Amino acid sequence: MSETLDTAIARLKEKVQPGEMDFSVALHVRDEGVIRLDETGVSESDEEAEADLTLVADAETFAGIMDGSVNPAGAAMSGKVEVRGDYSYAMRLGSVLL
Repeated sequence: MSETLDTAIARLKEKVQPGEMDFSVALHVRDEGVIRLDETGVSESDEEAEADLTLVADAETFAGIMDGSVNPAGAAMSGKVEVRGDYSYAMRLGSVLL
């Protein structure tokens, strides 16, 4: 696992507890791997795993989102983050992580 994913998983585990989410999210960091958030909590995932919402970004953009220097909505609108799935899950994800 990469340092980017290790750091992100540690931060996300502080914010997302098992049983807290009733939908699944795949955070695909290009050339690094995938982090899955779902009813079981946060884990590294198989890149082929299906999810209700998939967000795809490069490692730099993803790290910026995680450290707060990149606005996730702005990154999505500018094309730095690709959103696949129902946008309502993206809104719900924001409320879980804030």
